[in-house]
Amino acid sequence: MSPAPDERDRIRAAMDRILQGTPQHSNGALPIVALAQEAGLPRNALTQRHPDLKNDFYAQVRARGQTPDSEIRLRQQVVKLKELRAKDAQELSQLRTDVDHLVRAVNQLTVENRQLRGALSQPTSPVRVLPPQPHPNRML
Repeated sequence: MSPAPDERDRIRAAMDRILQGTPQHSNGALPIVALAQEAGLPRNALTQRHPDLKNDFYAQVRARGQTPDSEIRLRQQVVKLKELRAKDAQELSQLRTDVDHLVRAVNQLTVENRQLRGALSQPTSPVRVLPPQPHPNRML
């Protein structure tokens, strides 16, 4: 689909209105969506047919010392993801410590089990087998 002949002019006029703080058809926010809405065009007109105007808009926003809304959202998401990554790293470290402790406990229990089985096999062993006990969580 070819762009309408006045599309570029409409986009430039919308850029001027938004940057001057006098939007007529949008909320005046700084993302591309608001620019497209202000120009009365679909968003893909800016991202696909006129990426130069989209880039120019963002350059003008930055030149005025403002940060586009999309960049602000991305920066906030990066901060959240870094926090989650740090939390995950801490949890992973704790899990590794827990695994080490559990491995030691299993090894200790294995050694004790072998000793008890060895003692049980001796004829004069003070160790004796207890009768099986019902499991407290099982239904009788």
